[in-house]
Amino acid sequence: MEETLNHTPPLFKNIIDLIETLRGENGCPWDKKQTPLSMARYLVEEAFELMDAIHADNVEDICEELGDVLFLVLFIAVQFQSSKLFDIKTLTQRNLDKMTRRHPHVFGEGTAHTPEQVRDRWHAIKQQEKSHERDHTILGAVPTNLPALMRAHRISERAARSGFDWDDIQGVMKKAQEEWGELKQELKKDQENTGNHEALELEIGDVMFTLVNVARLAGIHPETALASSTRKFETRFNTMEKMAKERQTPFEELSFSDKHRLWDEVKKNEENSRKL
Repeated sequence: MEETLNHTPPLFKNIIDLIETLRGENGCPWDKKQTPLSMARYLVEEAFELMDAIHADNVEDICEELGDVLFLVLFIAVQFQSSKLFDIKTLTQRNLDKMTRRHPHVFGEGTAHTPEQVRDRWHAIKQQEKSHERDHTILGAVPTNLPALMRAHRISERAARSGFDWDDIQGVMKKAQEEWGELKQELKKDQENTGNHEALELEIGDVMFTLVNVARLAGIHPETALASSTRKFETRFNTMEKMAKERQTPFEELSFSDKHRLWDEVKKNEENSRKL
C-alpha cells in the first residue's frame, strides 16, 4: 500500500502540470476560458459515461472513462488552486480526515458488522458534522441539480431516515395504486378537456415518486432499474429494426401490428437463447 501511494503523486503531478500548461499563457484558448461551473457540467456527463461503461462491463472503456473523470476533477481543483481559494493538498487532507472520521469501525473504537449499520453510522456522523451549519434541514443537503429520478431517491431516503416512511412495501404499493387511480382520473379529465396539463403533470410525477419508494423499499435503486429497462427496450428495438432491414422492409413503413409481431419474435428469440 505504501509503495502504491509513493508512486501515485508523480502521476497526478503530471496531469496537474498538463492542466496548468493548457491554462497557461501559451496554452489552449478553450481550456483557459473554462470555469469551475462549466467543467462541473462536463464532469457530470463523464460520470454518466463511466456509469454506461461499468454497466456494459467494458474494461477498456471503464479505464478510459475513469481517466476522463480524474482529469476533470483535477482540472477543477487546479482552477480553485489558481484562485488561491484552496490547494489540492488541502482538499486531499480534508477528504482523508473525513473518510477516517466516518469509518470509526475501521479506524476507531466503533463497531459495524453489516452494510446497513455502516450506512446508519455514516449518516449519524454526517448529521453531527453538519449540525453547526445555518438553516440546516433534513432534505437541504440533497443537491438540487441531481437528475430528477436520482434526486427523488435521495429525498425519499432522507425522509425515511427521519422516520417518515411506510411500515413496509405493501403500504407503499397501496399508495402507488391510489396514485395510479388519481392519474387515470386526471387523464380522463384531460381527454374531456375539463382538466389542465399542470395537474396531469403532477399526477404523473406522483406516480413516479411513489414508484421510487417502491424500489427503495425493495432494495433496488430506481436509476439502475430504469437504466436496465431502457437498455433492454433499446436492444429489442434495434433488433427489430435490423430484422426489418434484413427482410428488405423499411421499419417505418411497417404497420403497427407488423411491428408488434416483430417485437414478439424478438422476445421469443431472447427466451430461446436463455434456455440454451
